Amino acid sequence: MFNESIKMALDGMFSNKLRTFLTLLGIIIGVGAVIAMVSLGFGVKEQIKSNISSLGSNLLIVMSGGRTPSGARLPMGEGARLTAEDAEAIERQIDGIAHVAPSVSRSYQLVAGNQNWTASVEGTTPNVLDIRNYTLEDGRNLTQRDLTSRDRVCVIGQTIVENLFPDGDAIGKTVRINKAPFKVVGVLQEMGQSSSGQDQDDVVFIPLTTAQNRMMGITYISRITIQAENENVIDQVQADVEALLRVRHKIQDNEYDDFTVRNLAALMDTMMETANTITMLLGCIAAISLLVGGIGIMNIMLVSVTERTREIGIRKALGATYDNILLQFLIEAMVIGIVGGTLGVLLGVGASYAISYFAGWMTIISVPVILIAVLFSVGIGLFFGIYPARKAALLDPIEALRYE
Repeated sequence: MFNESIKMALDGMFSNKLRTFLTLLGIIIGVGAVIAMVSLGFGVKEQIKSNISSLGSNLLIVMSGGRTPSGARLPMGEGARLTAEDAEAIERQIDGIAHVAPSVSRSYQLVAGNQNWTASVEGTTPNVLDIRNYTLEDGRNLTQRDLTSRDRVCVIGQTIVENLFPDGDAIGKTVRINKAPFKVVGVLQEMGQSSSGQDQDDVVFIPLTTAQNRMMGITYISRITIQAENENVIDQVQADVEALLRVRHKIQDNEYDDFTVRNLAALMDTMMETANTITMLLGCIAAISLLVGGIGIMNIMLVSVTERTREIGIRKALGATYDNILLQFLIEAMVIGIVGGTLGVLLGVGASYAISYFAGWMTIISVPVILIAVLFSVGIGLFFGIYPARKAALLDPIEALRYE
């Protein structure tokens, strides 16, 4: 009976191709929309994670700013009070820290021979490579001796090499930064673009002291990047850093901080929660079309029961039970759900790839989501098929035989 019911369901679908297609269309679009929208949501989550992770892991970024004694907010970098001594004190006095890198940056024109390029030049310490996950391809990193001597040396990324040294041989060459000669002592391995489109190879690192004293004529720093040993201690490290800087800057309990500490781990958690909410919202909106498809299944099954009233009467007259008729129509509804769900998966996967290819948005196809969408479509077919199937099973055989 089960195999026969499946065969009859398929025969019924093929005998009314247009009606079947229109019924399937609701399920196909619903399942496809759920898969495509959730894949897009997962892609947004991964892109956010990649953007923040490209800066490094377990990071705190301390920047000058905050508020004035009157309570007015200052933009980031304004009211500069951070110094290299603050960074040294943080590294020396606070536990749970892996690396600390104070830095300043400014955009300059770079010239090498007859080539020129404009880039942001960052004065920093050797730890910056460990924090940002850069790797040397050739040469050496900045050293403590470079900092002490305020040497005019630099470490450059591949974009700088391509634009200033087309032959690819940059080590030992001279590049003029704001007309001052700097010796290239290191070249970084290619990192490529971040997921936000930022060129991670368009970088120039010079010693912090050189940038402060010989380039910019300043004594303060723009920011301090701190990498905690792991995610378990980052909140405690943040609290300790804030307490230490308040003491060093002589900030009273009733006064505002003249600095701001950004916790990228906390930022990532917040962004992930937001992305999860967006993903859930997209999935729920797309699931509405599945419900519409289910209503379509109920409609077509009611039409089918009406059309086959005499057939049902003959079956019951020949001994078919309530359960036999009920099972027959439930199987027909579930077959529609299974076929529609399968075609919807193909549509959803194809739509996800199309979004990624044409729009340039990241999409991540999840197998569990596909399975849930298919099971949901089968459940929709079963749920909306119960009423028509029960109506068919309850038909009186004598009245059914008289139906014209």
